[in-house]
This record gives sequence, C-alpha cells and structure tokens, in this order.
Amino acid sequence: MRVDLLTREYPPEVYGGAGVHVAELVRALRREIDVAVRCFGATRDEPRTYAYATPDDLVNANPALATLGTDLAIAQDVAGADLAHSHTWYANFAGFTAKRLHGIPHVVTAHSLEPLRPWKAEQLGGGYAVSSWAEKTAFEDADAVIAVSDGMRRDILRAYPAIDPARVEVVYNGIDLADWVPNGDADTVRALGVDPDAPSVVFVGRITRQKGLPYLLRAARLLPDNVQLVLCAGAPDTPEIMAEVEALVAELRTQREGVVWIDRHLPRHELTALLSAATTFVCPSIYEPLGIVNLEAMACGAAVVGTATGGIPEVVDDGVTGVLVPIEQADDGTGTPLDPDRYVRDLAAALERVVSDPAWAKELGAAGRRRAEAHFAWDAIAARTLEVYARALAR
Repeated sequence: MRVDLLTREYPPEVYGGAGVHVAELVRALRREIDVAVRCFGATRDEPRTYAYATPDDLVNANPALATLGTDLAIAQDVAGADLAHSHTWYANFAGFTAKRLHGIPHVVTAHSLEPLRPWKAEQLGGGYAVSSWAEKTAFEDADAVIAVSDGMRRDILRAYPAIDPARVEVVYNGIDLADWVPNGDADTVRALGVDPDAPSVVFVGRITRQKGLPYLLRAARLLPDNVQLVLCAGAPDTPEIMAEVEALVAELRTQREGVVWIDRHLPRHELTALLSAATTFVCPSIYEPLGIVNLEAMACGAAVVGTATGGIPEVVDDGVTGVLVPIEQADDGTGTPLDPDRYVRDLAAALERVVSDPAWAKELGAAGRRRAEAHFAWDAIAARTLEVYARALAR
C-alpha cells in the first residue's frame, strides 16, 4: 500500500505540534508501508519526500489563496497512491481534491479546528473564511477523520454535525521515547540563562491566542520571588499578540527577577535539558486538542500544570503526573475564560503548589514519564493509524 501524506509542515520547517506529529508518524509508518510525503516549502533531501513552493502568481496573494494554489499542485501529484492522508486545513483541500481526481480514499487528521480559532481572522483577514470552508468541506467529505483526543472528537462532531460519528476515530498524538528522555546537562541550562538549582516554571509554545501566554504572565506576578519563569516562545501569529506579550513581559520584569525569554527554536538537546531541569512545565492553553508539548515535558520527567480543557486532561493525570487548572470558558469558539481573574489566580495557585514542593514535583515527573511510555509510544499509534486506513479503504 502507498499512502501519500499531505502536510504544510515537515522537517526542517516545523513550527508547531502538527509538524512534530507528522514527522514522527511518517517515521513509524515507513517501517510498515510505502509513505510519500508532500509538504510545503523548500526542497527536502529525504527520500520519498516532495516539497511544493507557492505558485509564482500567488506569492503576494492572501495566505489562504496561496495555500489553495499549493494544494492543487500537490493533488495532481498524488496520482498512483492508494490513499491520501492530510494534516491541518493547509493540506485538507489537497486531500479533498486528490480524492475526487484520482478516486482514492481521503483521511484527515484534526490537530485543531478553524471554528474554535476565530482569532485567526486577525492573521488571515478574509482568508479565515476560506480556510474555514476548506476544512469543513474536506472533513465532511473524508472517508475517515482522526481526532487526536476524545475532547477533539467531541469538538469535531459539535462543529460539523453532518459528519457520520462512525467515521471519526481517536488516535492520540505520540512521543518518541528514545529522543525525549531526561537530560541532566546543567551546563546547557546555565548557558540558556537559567539556574538549574533554583525552582523554575517552563513554557514552550508559539505566541498565539490559544496558548494562553498572557494569562501565564499575569499569574507569574503571584509566584514566589525565587521562582524563575522561562519562556521558550516565538512565531507570533500577529504583531498585536506579540506587542501584548512584550508589554506584559516588560511589566513583569519591573516586578521580579528571573524572567527568561528565549525566542529562538531550541535544538532538542537544549530543550530536553531545560525541561528536565524544570520544577514544572506549564501549559496555560485555552484551546488545546491534545498538546504534544505536554508529552515532551512528561517524557523528560517534568511535572505538568495544564488547563483542564480540550485533550489536556487525557494527557495529564491530575494529582499523579501534574495538576489540572479548572476553567469555565465562553462557548462562542474563542475559549475565553468567563472569569479571567479567577483563572489567573487558580493557575498561579497550581504552579505555587508544585514549585513549593520539589520532592512532590519529582514524583509527578517520574509518573509522567511512565505514563508517556505506557500510552503514547509511536509504534502503537502507527498501528492504530493503519487500522483507520484499512477501514477507509473498505468503505
């Protein structure tokens, strides 16, 4: 069987969890079947991997239109595949078109949903309506839809009630347990400007509304003075969210020391060292289908404090591998906390609870590593994905 996997992100051009997921899934699937990768961007050296640039006449177009142009080129080249598997709305239209053009099944993996990310209108303008249409059309037509968590599955069926629930299956994100391991390189941590012997709260994520960074920066004002806040944060969605985060960081630095902002992409050795040294990792997302970053932190032996939303409660076992922060959210698609001040206080209280008890934090981290090993290994996830492919082909 030949599967063409269609994606915007693929190494080395990876900026989010979807790209990490695709790279690891491809590596695991290729041990069993023929996988051709069709991705956006610059030429890749990897065998059976084909990259597509934006068509010349769409370089200056709205990003959503440029995406559809790239998708058409990808769809044409899917000829000869037994099945197309697309990831994120950026590639969904390619999969939808390939299904029609070549008469093959189309499977989509939902890493997020456009109706639950209305702030993307800030980034795409009218292109947000185009991206929403592309996603809806592809999802409703797909032979199978893979949700990365039970929470995501519920969101899909609520957002797109026309989809047959029998075609929506849960296959979790995974973690490479050989690459993501505890790393006690204290010198690397110091070189990043962090004291490995002092308590620290570490955040890793893009600067986007869904990641909840402004709430974390407000909560940090309430933490004990000896706690370091380490932000591995970059790739802002818009100048506006970047300006908001910059202002909050500047204000926080007038109130406390130990605020470290790393705005570059860290190589794995540096990131695993930082996560391993953390007293706790924090995921203040207001929208998170699963959260690969939480798995990465757990695999490195870090306790995790995360919002009790989306798929996070399926990863973080409250009181066993970390602490879940309760949140009441608007049901208008934004996920905005109904009581932002309460959420900030609860987030600060959960973080203080963990950083104030380093021995307990270590116990949570060790349990997190065990949970990652038991439930989120890529070989098992690849096997589940192949089962989904078989059912899609049978249909």
